[in-house]
Amino acid sequence: MPVDQNHILMQHHKHLLSPGPIDMDRLANGLRIYSNTIPYVNSITAGIWINAGSREDPSSRPGLAHFLEHAVFKGTRSRDYIAIARCIEQVGGYIDAFTTKENTCVYIRCLKEHSELAFDLLSDLVCNPLLPEGEIEKEKEVIIEEIHGIQDSPDELIFDHFDELAFPDHPIGTSILGTEKSIDSISPKNLRSFLDRHYVAQNMLLTVIGNIAHEDVMLEAEKRFNSLDGQKKPSSSERTFKQAYYRPFLRRDIKQLYQEHLLFGGTAERNDGHFYSLLLLNTILSGGMSSILNLELREKNPLAYNVYSSLTCFDDTTMLNVYAGIDPEHTDRVLESIKNVLKPETFSSLSTDELLAAKNRLKGSMVMETEKMTNRMAKAARDIFYFGRPVDLKEKLRGIEAVRAEDIAAAAASLNLDTQASLLIYEPAEN
Repeated sequence: MPVDQNHILMQHHKHLLSPGPIDMDRLANGLRIYSNTIPYVNSITAGIWINAGSREDPSSRPGLAHFLEHAVFKGTRSRDYIAIARCIEQVGGYIDAFTTKENTCVYIRCLKEHSELAFDLLSDLVCNPLLPEGEIEKEKEVIIEEIHGIQDSPDELIFDHFDELAFPDHPIGTSILGTEKSIDSISPKNLRSFLDRHYVAQNMLLTVIGNIAHEDVMLEAEKRFNSLDGQKKPSSSERTFKQAYYRPFLRRDIKQLYQEHLLFGGTAERNDGHFYSLLLLNTILSGGMSSILNLELREKNPLAYNVYSSLTCFDDTTMLNVYAGIDPEHTDRVLESIKNVLKPETFSSLSTDELLAAKNRLKGSMVMETEKMTNRMAKAARDIFYFGRPVDLKEKLRGIEAVRAEDIAAAAASLNLDTQASLLIYEPAEN
């Protein structure tokens, strides 16, 4: 009898597909609470999410949301920056934070016996930051060095530059880090104003994953986060993308490099009917050594060492990019291959075995991602922000299973890459 790979996948990870109780709740002030009790781990991962990122930055001060993510670590009413860094690490846990174009998150992972400390520290950072002027001035230098790091990394810089060119009149095009000039202009007053507008209960979400009961999560949340303003509505930018905001472009920049960096892609307005089809499209393009881009541009034709696609699902638009680091002599061949691969007929002509293999790769990666608690915590939050609710892993796997080859082709066609694609090339200067 043929082996049913899907059955094996589902049975092998049965405990992950039914990981324990998942609860959604809300405090009286409007703060949403998501908890997933997982009794077979000895830790908890707790994240406080703010539904505001660089899209909410004032046009005159790009980088403000990201700066505030740094600034909350500079001292609170009860802890200085040294105590913040030490208090969770000295009990074996860790704390981190990040900012995206749409969200900010501060999260902690620690042993379950230190959960009260984790909640206390998280709430202290987002409810009681002092934003001391001296520390803010010092942190400017840190963030400017972070910007310099990106400028020294063309394979990262090219993505920021692509967005800036593609969305010149839309906040999606704004760099998350901002610029040296904008960072230098930010004051504690600017940071406090952003915090007062966006760090409000109805704009925030607490996600907790691990060995802790929902009742205990709620008790801690009520104790620690009740001080968040429950009356103020979030003052976020309107997230209604229109395709006219996207400006297709072709651009070459000369830089002091050894290798050429190429980024090709496009965007389409959000269409949930294409969601799982686009996930599969991205998997087929660069989901492993057997993916199309790897086979075409590395194995069959040794034209690139690093080539991959990326799919970004914003609240209101979707972007697909293909990146390649190549020898300048190969530009035309690489670009032709990428364009051919992205044609809708590439996906409509997939064989049954090819489609099944892509589905298994995507489902396998989704299941294995749940084995890392920080991934599970982040996935839950992103589902809630994007879909307005938690999306069960079983539902995701069913959504993937239902996709047909023609659905992937339709999703590829929706990006209009034959007529609306953009191309940015960083070309090495001649010696």
